[in-house]
Amino acid sequence: MLKENTAVVTGGSRGIGKAIAVKLAELGANVAVIATHDGEQARDTIKTIEDMGRKAGLYVCDISDIKAVNDAVSQIITDFGGVDILINNAGITKDKLLMQMTEDDISSVIDVNLKGCMYVTKACLRNFIRKRRGRIVNISSVVGLMGNAGQANYSASKAGIVGFTKSVAREYASKGITCNAIAPGFICTDMTGSMPKEAVEAMLDNIPCKRYGKPEEVAELAAFLVQDCASYITGEVIKIDGGMYI
Repeated sequence: MLKENTAVVTGGSRGIGKAIAVKLAELGANVAVIATHDGEQARDTIKTIEDMGRKAGLYVCDISDIKAVNDAVSQIITDFGGVDILINNAGITKDKLLMQMTEDDISSVIDVNLKGCMYVTKACLRNFIRKRRGRIVNISSVVGLMGNAGQANYSASKAGIVGFTKSVAREYASKGITCNAIAPGFICTDMTGSMPKEAVEAMLDNIPCKRYGKPEEVAELAAFLVQDCASYITGEVIKIDGGMYI
């Protein structure tokens, strides 16, 4: 259980991020949600957590801005008294064939998905080191391992998270900090819901389990990785993809 723990979840207002935030709260954690906007979905996540009797807070932050990240994390530490768990979930897509991608299509996806993950982790590290304990879970993607046509920018950003995860795991294991990555396959979220129907059907043909994953299934895996029972697991990349990439 995670009673007395504080978790930071980026991109926690919807989809996988919301499912993880709610699951951690169910296990007893207080949750700080970092989101791009103070919108209805973000406020709904906070209310759901507070209705469980947990402390929750919403921090609006562009995670591709290192100063904004440092300010947000500093405020979270002040408000909650520290951080025990970090879930780097925030991500965006700008899908096109590489020849059609603009400079912004490439840089914005790398800035949010990869650099944002690095910035938030860096901002939390001193706190983890002081506690001599920390649990970091980075949400990568199966396409970061296998690639995907039309997603060169997204795949590269998610592959970068894999290398980043392993490096952080090596650097800070001796400080009581674990760092692992989850590589989801096709999970039913707003992001995947915007895909063309033909693409969705073609994807299903390549999934041995013959169904799409649920955000709650990813949340269960993340919850396992941040508990004491997983304290000897670090530097791992765990796929949850229904056998899509075996």
